[in-house]
Amino acid sequence: MAGVTDRPFRQLCKHLGAGYAVSEMVASNTALYASAKSQRRMNHIGEVEPIAVQIAGAEPEMMAEAAKLNVDRGAQIIDINMGCPAKKVCNKWAGSALLQDEPLVAKILDAVVGAVDVPVTLKIRTGWDPEHRNAVRVAKMAQSAGIRMLTMHGRTRACGYKGQAEYDTIREVRQHLDIPLTANGDITSPQKAIEVLAITGADALMIGRAAQGRPWLFREIEHFMATGELLPPPRVAEVREIMVAHLYDHYAFYGEYLGVRTARKHIIWYTKGLAGSAGFRQYMNTLDTVEEQLEAVNIFFEQQQAVRERIEYENEKTAPDAANDEQQNWEALAA
Repeated sequence: MAGVTDRPFRQLCKHLGAGYAVSEMVASNTALYASAKSQRRMNHIGEVEPIAVQIAGAEPEMMAEAAKLNVDRGAQIIDINMGCPAKKVCNKWAGSALLQDEPLVAKILDAVVGAVDVPVTLKIRTGWDPEHRNAVRVAKMAQSAGIRMLTMHGRTRACGYKGQAEYDTIREVRQHLDIPLTANGDITSPQKAIEVLAITGADALMIGRAAQGRPWLFREIEHFMATGELLPPPRVAEVREIMVAHLYDHYAFYGEYLGVRTARKHIIWYTKGLAGSAGFRQYMNTLDTVEEQLEAVNIFFEQQQAVRERIEYENEKTAPDAANDEQQNWEALAA
């Protein structure tokens, strides 16, 4: 996800249980690669393997060249984006807009697979709109071209992120493929992860928006799948520790000026729904230095901890066992 799955966030997700994390979308126009933004998106220094880079574009030759260049820079997997629904991407006939032109899809797949020796994967949606669902045809085309894994978001481009994910469509595609299939869309809990695997028959799951501000979701799912037991949610102190470590890595990666500004969205996601988070969010947008931002974060979490301790104290007085309930969620602090 552009602006989200940068190297610091990918590293954090892998540390917390994700087995695989794909880079931010990199444009296929290699003439843009000298820009600071492109350089950051292709920065994999110290990254936990496998290193997967997602490329986007509409010209087969440019996509092939972008794939080769990124492999030269350390990519071990190339992922082709034909799933992004953003207007600025689709208006350039890239992302999910390509699903409207199956001959062009075939040319891009052949060009990229033929250009590199590393595995090439593909991300798609179920189609352009509900009247034009062509995921099965595109999936078969991908397998024939040598795509090694297909990831499907269970909505059309026109649906954006509205409505329910079409797990039945993913299941239909699964029935026509021999290559691994990854299901994506609305996977927000360990229980939902198990449900989606059962419904779709998919080999793996990909999680995007649900991990924003909640990267420990990966270890929760991993633990539940291995044991059938739910992990207790992280307590306030651990959330603070994870968040602050993420921020330090984020600042080091972007530098102070850009780091402070791009960190705001992560801070908002981490604190969403907590007591006082609306006012905290507004205050956060007024801060311009690392020191100010970290101080505000630490004060906010100290206040959350104080509220949590007061709740536990009251619970212990009225029902001693309640204070020891491991399933008690620290998000209950929300107003």
